[in-house]
This record gives sequence, structure tokens and C-alpha cells, in this order.
Amino acid sequence: MKTMSARDAKNAFGMLIDTARAEPVMVEKHGRPVVVVLSVEEFERLNRTGNQEQKDDVRATRRK
Repeated sequence: MKTMSARDAKNAFGMLIDTARAEPVMVEKHGRPVVVVLSVEEFERLNRTGNQEQKDDVRATRRK
């Protein structure tokens, strides 16, 4: 995962977007991570995975 400072992310926003389309980018402010920027495709993949895990948890709870 690439890392950028908030200042660099602001000053090179186009590069941030281009990089985030290929891999997640962590943005740091004052040396601390504050956000991760990722592609829509990766967000949707993670969202589907999380939703499936939630459904599995509900099914497991209902069986008890």
C-alpha cells in the first residue's frame, strides 16, 4: 500500500486518484494515518465480502 501525506495528496490529487485506481493509498496527516483511498471496484469487492460475512453470521445465529 502506498502512503502519501495530506499535503501531497492535496497538491497532487490527480496522481492520488491514478494511484488509488491501481492500489489503496493511505493518507497521513502529521505522520498519522487518517484515510485510505481506494478504487470503486475494490470498495465494491470489500462491501460484497463484508455483506456475505454478515449474512453468514445471521444464518449461523438462526440455527442455534
